[in-house]
Amino acid sequence: MATESTTPLSALLRLLASSVESLEAAYAKEGVPFPSLDAPNAASPLAIDPEASHLARVAVAAAYQVIATVRDPIETVQHTAASYYASAALGVSVDLHVANILKEGGDEGVHIDEIAAQAGVPGDGLARVLRYLATRHIFREVKPDTFANNRISSTLIKKHLLAEIKADPEVEYEGSPAAATVGHHADEGMKGATALSSWIRTGHTTWPAPFNQGNGTDLDLFKWFEVEPYRGRRFHVAMTGSMGRYPDEIFTNAFDWAALPHGAQVVDVGASVGTVTHTLLRTFPNLRGVVQDLEKCIAQDAPKYWDENMPDALQDGRPVQGAAVYFLRNVLHDWPDAAAARILSILRGASAPESKLVIFDAIMPYACAYDGPFADAVAPVKAPWPLLANMGMALGGFVTWVDLHMLNAFNGKERTVGEFIELGRKSGWKLESLRPGMMAALVFSAA
Repeated sequence: MATESTTPLSALLRLLASSVESLEAAYAKEGVPFPSLDAPNAASPLAIDPEASHLARVAVAAAYQVIATVRDPIETVQHTAASYYASAALGVSVDLHVANILKEGGDEGVHIDEIAAQAGVPGDGLARVLRYLATRHIFREVKPDTFANNRISSTLIKKHLLAEIKADPEVEYEGSPAAATVGHHADEGMKGATALSSWIRTGHTTWPAPFNQGNGTDLDLFKWFEVEPYRGRRFHVAMTGSMGRYPDEIFTNAFDWAALPHGAQVVDVGASVGTVTHTLLRTFPNLRGVVQDLEKCIAQDAPKYWDENMPDALQDGRPVQGAAVYFLRNVLHDWPDAAAARILSILRGASAPESKLVIFDAIMPYACAYDGPFADAVAPVKAPWPLLANMGMALGGFVTWVDLHMLNAFNGKERTVGEFIELGRKSGWKLESLRPGMMAALVFSAA
C-alpha cells in the first residue's frame, strides 16, 4: 500500500525490480538464465510455472504502467493511434516469410538485398518495415540493413521450408500457429477493424458485424472461409494453436466428473471434432460423450479424429435429452447476447431438472476494483498497488483485445461475470460456481 513517502511511480519501479529479481532467482534455481531477447525462442523450464507466470505478469503490468505514466500523453496517443502499422508490418513479414529467410542467416543476419531477393520484392520498403519491427524488439538489426531473428520473431518461423511453401502454397501455415494468427489479424481482422467506428455509429443497422462491412461480404466469418479456403485454413491453424495452449486440467478439474454415475452422458456443444470430449473420456472412461457441431464438421472431420484416437468411444444416435452435463468451450463469445440466450434456452429445454451446464470461456475483468458476486473467483490474485485491478496489459490487455476482435468478427463479446449471470437468468440457468484460470469454468444449474 501507499505510504507518505511512496509515490505511484516509485511503487511501480519497486514492483518491476522485485518481480524481475524473483524471476531471475527462480531461473537460477533451475540452473538456467532467463531467456535472452536476442536468442531464438526455446522451451523454458518455467514457461508454465504459475508463480513464475505471476511474476512475469507483474513485471509486464508495471512496465506498461511506467511507460503510460512517464511518457508525454500526446506521444502515447500518437503511438496508440498509429499502432495499426504494427499489425501491417507483422503481416508483411509473415506474407514474405521473412523469419524463415532469416533462420538460415543465424546470428550474423541476412542483408536486406538478399532478404528482398528471396522474398521477390523491392528492398527499400521491406527494410523500413523490418526496422520498424526491430525498433519494437521484433527482429534485430545486427548491422546496417542486416537483420536477424530474435526470441519474438522466431515464433513466426513457419514449419515448412520456403521451397516447400512455394511448391505447395496450401501447406504455408500448417503447424505454424503464430504466423497464422498474425496473418488472420493483419488481413481480414484489420480490414474489419477499419469499419469499427462506422459500424458502431450506423453500420450495425445494415451489416451483421464490422468484419462484414470492412470485407464487403454478407456471409458470416465461417461461411466466408468456405469461399476463401486459403484464409479458412490459416484461421483453423491459428485457432488450433491458441487452444493448444490450454492444459487438459482446465477441463478435467472444472467439474466433479468422477461423481457422475456410470454411463452419465455429457454433451459437447459446438465441439468441432470433440477434442475436449476425448480428454474427458480418456480421464473418466465411465462417461458417455456426445459431440455436436455443424454438419460439415461432424461429417467430414470428426470421424477421422475419433477413429484415430478413441474409435469405440462415440456411437451414432445417442439421445441428447436430459444429459447429465452440457458444456460449451469458447462458443458463447462468438454470439451477441440475444443469440447466446437462445442457445442456452435450447439447452435448458433439452435438460433434466438435475442437469448441469458448464461454460468454458474468458471472464472479462474490470480495470477497477470489483466486489460483486463471485468476486474472489473473478480476481483470485489481487493486483498489487498501484497496478490496475485487471493487471493492465499483462492480463486485461489480452481479454480486451479478444473482446474487440469478437465484436469485429461476429458482433460477439467476452462477458463479465455479471453478464454471464444475466445470460443465465434469461435462459433458465443459475450460476452456482466459478473456477478461475487461463479459461474460466462457470457451472450452472437449472433455475
